[in-house]
Amino acid sequence: MKKFILFLFIFVVASFTSFAQQITRFGVVDTDRVYKAYFKNSSPMRSYDSKKAEFQNEINNRTNEIKKLKQERNEEQNLEEPNISKIKKLDSEIKKKTESLTEYTKSKNLELEKFRNDLQNFDEFYKKIYKVIERVAENEGFTMILSLQRENSILWYSTSIDVTDKVIAELGL
Repeated sequence: MKKFILFLFIFVVASFTSFAQQITRFGVVDTDRVYKAYFKNSSPMRSYDSKKAEFQNEINNRTNEIKKLKQERNEEQNLEEPNISKIKKLDSEIKKKTESLTEYTKSKNLELEKFRNDLQNFDEFYKKIYKVIERVAENEGFTMILSLQRENSILWYSTSIDVTDKVIAELGL
């Protein structure tokens, strides 16, 4: 009987110390990769890719126009008797088309950035990802999941590691 009580006592003490020394396990999630995988085949992402390709095609066309004008200007410049008024006209057209291309590129990049940000801030996606992160974390025994991106670095944590109430109590509040 004494051996049984001694064994039970050792078991209880060992169990208590293992609970007291609970190890905090951290995990990380690359939300950017999750985002890309989630939206990879979605219709909004295909729309984004389509717009991006359309804009790039227009940029390429405008760039080719400018290259042709520059080539024409250089050919005129290299003639024995270049037409100065034609060169000035070409210079003016090159400048105008270059400025137009710059403005077009800026506006379309802003448009694409806004479209992408709207996709990233899609509430349904974030509700779903946070539920999945919580489930994976609990199933794998993690107490905290951090984002690999800088902002909003803590994505999920177990309430067992929250010591806020203890800090408030220690402050006597």
